[in-house]
Amino acid sequence: MARMFFAWASMFVFVLAGCEGQKGSPVEEEKPIQEEEGKPREEEKPKPKVSITWIGHACFAIRSSEGFVIVTDPYSNIGYKNPNQYPDIVANAITVSHEHSDHNAVGFVNQVPGGAKVIRGSGEHLVDGIRIKGIGTYHDEVQGAQRGPNTVFVMDVDGIRICHLGDLGHLLSAAQLSEIGVVDVLMIPVGGVYTIDAAKATMVLEQIRPRIAIPMHYKTPSLSFSLDPVDKFLSGKEGVERPGTDTITLTPGELPDPVKIIVLDYRR
Repeated sequence: MARMFFAWASMFVFVLAGCEGQKGSPVEEEKPIQEEEGKPREEEKPKPKVSITWIGHACFAIRSSEGFVIVTDPYSNIGYKNPNQYPDIVANAITVSHEHSDHNAVGFVNQVPGGAKVIRGSGEHLVDGIRIKGIGTYHDEVQGAQRGPNTVFVMDVDGIRICHLGDLGHLLSAAQLSEIGVVDVLMIPVGGVYTIDAAKATMVLEQIRPRIAIPMHYKTPSLSFSLDPVDKFLSGKEGVERPGTDTITLTPGELPDPVKIIVLDYRR
């Protein structure tokens, strides 16, 4: 009887010890999924950068994060160095707001092999995935009777909506504003004489309400004909910055609010 009790007791201790051993045994932890070597995580992907360079007058070079370059309103022989004298600027597309020689000198732009796509007039254009929309306006306040038509161009570049007003000569109608839509960056003429002057440019700025406004088409020491200087437009305004450069670089989702007016130096 004693031997039977001892056997049962020994079995109980053995089973209990086994259970304790299982309880304390290490469990293999689930290993996190490793990212592919050299491949950044989704949140680490670099954000696109868009650069805008003021070449002079109403001429800008807008460069996407992929290196696609849009040149606006190229000029020739107006005092500034001509756009083709800058080897770092090679156009994939060129917009022409109207047919005056200080805005349509397409041949004075370095172009990609085979030539750049030249865009004129109103309508929708798609060039290498970049949407460019032309909106019909006028070069004066009498529906083009004095200076003819003008095209406003709106471009969607890497999530940033850029509007170039060309030689706009009047306040915008409700229909034109609707076509332009929301604007992140606005290139606006402010020098008067041939376009809206400082007072009307201020009103157009209020009409469009961009995040960034870049004045253009005003008198500088290099320009060979007379316009009002930019300071006339800037007078009394807040949020004015002079970065001391011809180029700004922008990131979608990181634009200022309210509007910031950025005065660029022209290319020399």
